[in-house]
Amino acid sequence: MTKILIGLVVVLLLATGGVYVWMTLQPKPEPTPAPVTTPQPEPLETYASSTLGFSIWYPKGYAVNELYAYDQFGPEKLIHGVKFTIPLTMATGTNLSANDTGISVEWLPRAKTCTGDIYIPANVPAFNLTDGSVKYSIATTTGAAAGNFYEETVYALSSSTPCTAVRYFIHSGNIGNYATGTVREFDRAGLVREFDKIRQSLKFTR
Repeated sequence: MTKILIGLVVVLLLATGGVYVWMTLQPKPEPTPAPVTTPQPEPLETYASSTLGFSIWYPKGYAVNELYAYDQFGPEKLIHGVKFTIPLTMATGTNLSANDTGISVEWLPRAKTCTGDIYIPANVPAFNLTDGSVKYSIATTTGAAAGNFYEETVYALSSSTPCTAVRYFIHSGNIGNYATGTVREFDRAGLVREFDKIRQSLKFTR
């Protein structure tokens, strides 16, 4: 009887070991990859004017002002154009001003040489830059007043007729003038990237 029990135990152990070895040698199933989420492109609007002869794309929510005129040279030397002002949601909770921060397309029909510096009152030098196939003359300036900062960058399209330029205008408040924790510093790099995309979408239609 004892020999029979020992034999059964041995058989059971061998069977268990065989099952373990068999399971160990089976190929393990590949882990199921996590689903890939493709970021959705931001909805875009198109502004096109056959009269002005250009079209441009801009993110949904921007306010379009076709009566815009840059007035920093004085009321007698207005620079006319079309401005696209950022939506309020872009500035909410930050030190960025949504009242006048935006990007504009402007023109100076009487300009003999199309350079960025003629669009800025301050005496600043212009420099050249080629972005893709487009040649720009660029001028930039900054200013401050009563706790506010103003940044302007003008991209004049060197070969355009009439002389056409794209202006970035960024107005922000001094972050130090706000109570701690009430606002955060706005994402300047992200804003400039967005303005770059708008500028690069500019097409002349005539």
